[in-house]
Amino acid sequence: MTLRQRVHDILEFGSESDPVERFVNVALVTLILLNVAAFAAETVPEIGQRHGASFELFNLVSVAIFTIEYVLRLWSCVELPLLQTLPGWRARINFALRPLLLIDLIAILPFYLGFLIGIDLRILRVLRLFRFLKLARYSPALVALARVIANERRALFGALLVMMALLLFASSGMYFLERHAQPEVFSSIPSAAWWAIATLTTVGYGDVVPVTGLGRAFGGLIMIFGLGMFALPIGIIATGFSHEANRREFVITWGMVARVPIFSQLEAAVVAKIGALLYSRSYQADESIMRVGDDAVAMYFIANGEVAVDVDEGQVRLGEGDFFGEMGLLYHRQREHNVTATTKCRVLVLDKSDFERLCHNEPELLTRVRAVAEERIKSSKLKSTQK
Repeated sequence: MTLRQRVHDILEFGSESDPVERFVNVALVTLILLNVAAFAAETVPEIGQRHGASFELFNLVSVAIFTIEYVLRLWSCVELPLLQTLPGWRARINFALRPLLLIDLIAILPFYLGFLIGIDLRILRVLRLFRFLKLARYSPALVALARVIANERRALFGALLVMMALLLFASSGMYFLERHAQPEVFSSIPSAAWWAIATLTTVGYGDVVPVTGLGRAFGGLIMIFGLGMFALPIGIIATGFSHEANRREFVITWGMVARVPIFSQLEAAVVAKIGALLYSRSYQADESIMRVGDDAVAMYFIANGEVAVDVDEGQVRLGEGDFFGEMGLLYHRQREHNVTATTKCRVLVLDKSDFERLCHNEPELLTRVRAVAEERIKSSKLKSTQK
């Protein structure tokens, strides 16, 4: 493994089984949280005046570390299988335009703008809060939530239209009912919109209220509508997130799928399709994954860690990027080997039905899996003959 590959693995994958990768991840997450805490503490006058120099020094060190992290990510991104076919400069531009890299850039940009331009850009310090968004890289739950919102964007847009229509209806109705009784408050539909927003969101500031009988009756009706207005988008997100959480233990990124050698040369669209079918499962050291006689219901790809396969000749160790369980699916037979995790490991599981459908649609993948299976059978027979 080259230095660039090692840097790429440390920054992009953060395996729990690798002490260096785990340390870097914990250190970066801790630094992000400390930056958010420091930003908030700095706004307290007593603390800001007393420890202003310390805060500035801490910010300088943080910017330096985040800058090094950003540069190293750009430098090593060409190790991603999906970017290896592109020229280095284009691969890095494509990678730099990804949302998480843009967040990384915005998090450090205010410091350099103030230094390079030489004008008062203190207002841009608020962009330091973007450092908190860097946590999204280390939280599969946040990535899953973003994916749910993206998947449900059409339904959410429809809900937004309903909310806007209800807001317009409430503002217009109150304007026509209360404009003569309270011309200074309900002088126009935009003015009435403040009351409508406060009422529909159930905040109810009470600074603007209807005084006529019809206005109060209409206001009560809008309050009832307001109870259900936010239930619509919340219900959409909750249902989508629940479905995603039940179907996946965590979101499988393209990088995790593409780093498996058998997938690395496939087209990006195929890798995306495979990523939608795989789900993750974690095992502790010495935990059984497969037993002899079990029904073949899935095959497994090792994302990280190591497993031991019990064969007639002894044990065979498989590590990151290897796969197993394919023979039971290819030849429609029960498991013939015990497979046990030798370290804490994470495997990507492809169910039998998804495997069959995928191989039917992607014969190239079936050819690769079958070639490895046949090679393993030949190797086993050869060792048996030698004995």
